[in-house]
Amino acid sequence: MPLEFLIAALVTLVVVVDPVGLVPTYLAITQGLPQSARRNVALRACLIAAAILAGSALAGDWLLRTLSITLPAFRIAGGLLLFSIASEMVFGVRIGRQSKEAEDAIEEHVRNIAAFPLAIPLMAGPGAITATVLLAGRSDGDPLRLAMLLAVIAAVLAICFVVFALAVPIAKLMGTTANIVLSRLLGVLLAALAVQYVIDGARAARAG
Repeated sequence: MPLEFLIAALVTLVVVVDPVGLVPTYLAITQGLPQSARRNVALRACLIAAAILAGSALAGDWLLRTLSITLPAFRIAGGLLLFSIASEMVFGVRIGRQSKEAEDAIEEHVRNIAAFPLAIPLMAGPGAITATVLLAGRSDGDPLRLAMLLAVIAAVLAICFVVFALAVPIAKLMGTTANIVLSRLLGVLLAALAVQYVIDGARAARAG
């Protein structure tokens, strides 16, 4: 059903990209910048991430066929990768890794912080790209579902931009404890989705 696909795509990408969870990292890498520069960084990062994920949705299936990788195999591998990310979220490893990547970017004076580390690998990282390709594969080439997936990508990145624009008040409102709890809950949800991808891949491989 298109509605079920839409809901699954929205939940998956929101959990994987985790806009609220990116607030501390965004504040860290834009520290000391004026408000206008921060907004420019947020906009550019969202556009870059949207382009990467849209490209993954449109060309992911072609790339798999070119590399002779079956969709069931990719579903299983993608599910395992997403489960790894989910475990990092549940055990608090991901937040620490994101902060470390942000600190490294600042120390190395990266010229375009919108591209790295914000857009890549924090927003459009391996997990988000994998999830996008998996969702594109579930569309079975249906133009309506692909259009819905592209709309979901645009919506999720628009949410990211809004969250970044409101980063300072959100950080004060959430607090450290609430942010940690939310990350753990989203991690559990992502783990369940990852297991489902593995099950779907195993079933498809057995049927084939």
